[in-house]
Amino acid sequence: MILVTGGAGFIGSNLVHALNARGEEVVVVDRLGEGDKWRNLEGAVLAGLLPPERMEEALALRPRAILHMGAISETTVRDGDLVAATNLTLPLRLWSWCAEHGVPLIYASSAATYGDGAEGFADEETPEALARLRPLNLYGWSKHAFDRRVAQMLALGLPRPPQWAGLKFFNVYGPREGHKGRMASVALHKYREILAGGPARLFASDREGIPDGGQMRDFVHVGDCVRVMLWLLDHPGVSGLFNCGSGEARSFGDLARAVFAGLGRAPEIEFVPMPEDLRGKYQYFTEAPLAKLRQAGYPHPPTRLEDGVADYVAWLQRNG
Repeated sequence: MILVTGGAGFIGSNLVHALNARGEEVVVVDRLGEGDKWRNLEGAVLAGLLPPERMEEALALRPRAILHMGAISETTVRDGDLVAATNLTLPLRLWSWCAEHGVPLIYASSAATYGDGAEGFADEETPEALARLRPLNLYGWSKHAFDRRVAQMLALGLPRPPQWAGLKFFNVYGPREGHKGRMASVALHKYREILAGGPARLFASDREGIPDGGQMRDFVHVGDCVRVMLWLLDHPGVSGLFNCGSGEARSFGDLARAVFAGLGRAPEIEFVPMPEDLRGKYQYFTEAPLAKLRQAGYPHPPTRLEDGVADYVAWLQRNG
């Protein structure tokens, strides 16, 4: 049995479906709430579904691997105590349990740990390399805090799981993210704007030399993220902190045009001012170097943006 925390969320639910397709028994730890988040698990076969406060009960089932996707992921969240308890204290508990019981741990880190990118995007795991990074928000800090503690524990020779992997997810898009609201991918927001009959609205640039819509991100299809995790499960000798992206920065303009192409429509793009709560905290360029993952033996090519968006648009049209 495999335990997936955050298994009703975006990346987690896609992972659950992929594990089911391999015939795995899966227990999910997550909250469904009162909305339609449950639909992410529609069609999945679950060996159990427990809320986070019953984590010890889930661990008592003795999973053979833990994939920790659960987190408070809103980049504008303000409750520091809640974020620390969820994004730092809980994964530390899971690390200790996995080390004690000899269970692999694969967890979600984030490209938000890189801050504005001034120190680059190298997925190094030494305490010295991680100390140079400066996340821009509370969410990024919490993910970075756990990465740094992992690096410290490794340097001190403290107990560790037999396999561990932290995945620095970049800008993930794809099926089963509709519950995320404002934090859903730009691809989904643009799809909905276009269907509503309006233009695709993108943030105007507030940096000299960067054109409107020219902000660049590493957009990665959720299927690629799941493929990395399944490969790690199949290669228990591989451990480390790894970037999980496409390896190629593309502009928001490119993304919007890909959505229009998926819908068979001519592009119509309008630019709006950057929201005040994002000014000075907005990444203008992210790109995931994938050399470390390749050197570990990962063989699969990333999904090209236009192909991934076309597949996603087709999925949205089928599923509403």
